[in-house]
Amino acid sequence: MPEAVIDEAMIESMRAKIGVELRIAHSVNNEEATRIAVAKFAGGIGDVNPLWTDAERGERSDYAGPVAPPSFVIGCFSGIQFGWPGLGSFHSSTDMDLLAPVYWYDTITARCRYDGFTGPRPSSFAGRMVTDHFTNTYVNQHGEAVAEIRWQVVNYERAAARATRSGRKAAPTVPHPWTPEELAEVERRVLAERPRGDEPLWWEEVKVGDPVATLTKGPIGLTDEVAFIAGGGTPIPRLKAHAAALADYADHHAWAFRDPVTGAQEPIYAVHYNQAAANAMGVAYQYDVGFQRQCWQIQLMTHWIGDSGWVKHLSAQYRGFVYLSDVLELGGEVTGKEIDAAGEHVVHVRTFARNQRGDDVMPGTATVALPSREADRSPVARRARSTR
Repeated sequence: MPEAVIDEAMIESMRAKIGVELRIAHSVNNEEATRIAVAKFAGGIGDVNPLWTDAERGERSDYAGPVAPPSFVIGCFSGIQFGWPGLGSFHSSTDMDLLAPVYWYDTITARCRYDGFTGPRPSSFAGRMVTDHFTNTYVNQHGEAVAEIRWQVVNYERAAARATRSGRKAAPTVPHPWTPEELAEVERRVLAERPRGDEPLWWEEVKVGDPVATLTKGPIGLTDEVAFIAGGGTPIPRLKAHAAALADYADHHAWAFRDPVTGAQEPIYAVHYNQAAANAMGVAYQYDVGFQRQCWQIQLMTHWIGDSGWVKHLSAQYRGFVYLSDVLELGGEVTGKEIDAAGEHVVHVRTFARNQRGDDVMPGTATVALPSREADRSPVARRARSTR
């Protein structure tokens, strides 16, 4: 991979791009929420809620129609490689608002704006870093905004990251050395965790300090990453093969590297399933996708609140890598409740995602609207589309 250091010419070049709406056609993965597209996306994030895949269940729900998981917009478009040639990068945080449901056969149009950068700043990880800021918007065929995502990417000097790797704290053993008994217990937990479904979680019954029902992911495997990509996990750019891929790489040299084992050109996105790519980024092993982790946080909330609750807002920071073979336990705790300015009965939650080493690799927050015994409609019914 080409390598560079942050200099004034690079900074001035990026400063001139602030406020630009970016060309994203090459990284759009879904445009229409067809039945199969929704099923592949739900399967790709490991969400077993039948609300997303059973049309009759959707019709019976407060949505009054077949519906996609709220994270589906991430499978339409998530992110883009942009600027800072020769630097490594990783998605570091997300702040998002979910505004309206996505129904089966909706058409979603995504846009992405570059909002600028902060830094450069020194880093113990990799020389110097800069942090990019982006805003994604998603609109359906009726011109209705369904989501807005504000996300950040850290860009770093790749050579410095690789040089300092040996001097950091002891690296974890990867892949993790699980025993058969430990694996059996993890899989038992995964299969026991079910979505709340059509049983309402009433606002009046939730108390500050209450735990959020946990959600377990892992051990993360290669197929988990492939399923996320195949389900619309928006690789950057959209994955191609043979001549189609080589033509792209000829036009955009920074999109690919040559695998030292196979000799093939591979996309930079392969850091999530190719060890040579991860090593070239200064990382010891393949690791998950930031927006994949974000989908898990959304699933944590939809599992807990049930089919009548609505996830209004989420924020998350991606701290540390989730390597293939890791297991995550996602959960949270209620930190507050109120009737908000929109008149909805909301609950505020602090969330976590802990790996088997005890590290919280995704601290975050969420605000959810719940059905109330005092309200005439659930939060979902308030947002349900009257004509489709």
